[in-house]
Amino acid sequence: MGFDYVHSAVDDHSRLAYSEIHSDEKVVTCTGFLARAAAFFHAHGITRIERVLTDNAWAYRKGLAWKPALADLGATGKLTRAYRPQTNGKVERFNRALHDEWAYLRPYTSNTERSQALADFLHTYNHHRCHTALNGHPPISRVNNAAGQYSWPAVTAA
Repeated sequence: MGFDYVHSAVDDHSRLAYSEIHSDEKVVTCTGFLARAAAFFHAHGITRIERVLTDNAWAYRKGLAWKPALADLGATGKLTRAYRPQTNGKVERFNRALHDEWAYLRPYTSNTERSQALADFLHTYNHHRCHTALNGHPPISRVNNAAGQYSWPAVTAA
């Protein structure tokens, strides 16, 4: 028995999401996640990160490695207001999708099985799941698809 921590990043414009599962929320874990998330976004055509909005966890407020990690990306950090989850609405909405459409969608036989299902959920979320905020398109439709390896259905308003 124990806990897993799902670290997630959501691009403000496209809603493209990246997540990893870790056993803790320590500074080294958070900074490593940030670097890998930035690389993921860069690989999808999001090459500039201006700001990183986080909750008020200790790693983001007091962690000595956090500010240099932001500086390496050329980004600034911003903390959400305490007890105001709506400040971080896009990630909160993504967390709800994680909860409803992945973590508790069905009974898994093991934590390993659930962890392995995360990659499929993220692919579906980013490439196939329609978003009302994006006029029915998936997040990948708003980023540079240089490789041309994904397509999405055209949605027209009547």
